[in-house]
Amino acid sequence: MVAFPMASCSDYLFDTHVHLDRLPAEFDPTDEIALAQQHQIRRFLLPGVEPQYWRRLMKFADTLPGCLAAPGVHPQAAQLWNDDIAAQLCALLDLPQVVAIGEIGLDGHLPQVSANIQERTFREQLALARQTGLPVVLHCRKATGRLLAILREEKADTVGGIWHSFSGSLETARAAIDLNFVIAFGGPLTWPGARRGPEVLKSLPAEWIVLESDAPDLAPHPHRGEPNRPAYLSLVAERVAALRGWSLEETARITTANACRVLGLNVRG
Repeated sequence: MVAFPMASCSDYLFDTHVHLDRLPAEFDPTDEIALAQQHQIRRFLLPGVEPQYWRRLMKFADTLPGCLAAPGVHPQAAQLWNDDIAAQLCALLDLPQVVAIGEIGLDGHLPQVSANIQERTFREQLALARQTGLPVVLHCRKATGRLLAILREEKADTVGGIWHSFSGSLETARAAIDLNFVIAFGGPLTWPGARRGPEVLKSLPAEWIVLESDAPDLAPHPHRGEPNRPAYLSLVAERVAALRGWSLEETARITTANACRVLGLNVRG
């Protein structure tokens, strides 16, 4: 993994998507954060998936250094959405550790959850984002056109956010940017044979690029197929630096500033 030399306060990496609540049992979250810090990764955004795990998510955000929360209902759990879940989420959104709603969106790979149910849950969480002014963390698979249409209809550009695990075309990335969403790149960018991701990355304006591990999923090369770890974000940063012609320090500074901007955070905080 990459070892970053110490530099200014803003030259650290921000992992904008890490599921500490879903790491394999042999990976202690406290140890994983400590290891990541050794690789100059100092901030971590923890997205939600199902309401039953929000309490654990908030515990990590309360107790682990650099961790912030983005509770929300993933499309795979969209059928759980009801007035009680909405009220629970509203209560969490008032907490200072909560800086976004996520991960939310649409997933065409989930035939067990109907498109109508996914869309209702997605729209209602976007409405909460508008009400609170919080950005959102997007999940999208096989539903790009519909997701973009809903974002426009729900005026999601007023809050913006992060398009997690982006794998789409340059045209889709530009449409997302027009809606005030930064584009998150992770492990797949490093995989041998990756083509579209690197080309999209090289073509985007620098101010719309952020990094994510998505641990424990989508481990970068040479760890593909293994459980992913937050510290492996350093390998993603190394690949971004190579593709963009940036130094590692520039990569950290630019992508962290972008993440802090969209999340409404102080870079040096």
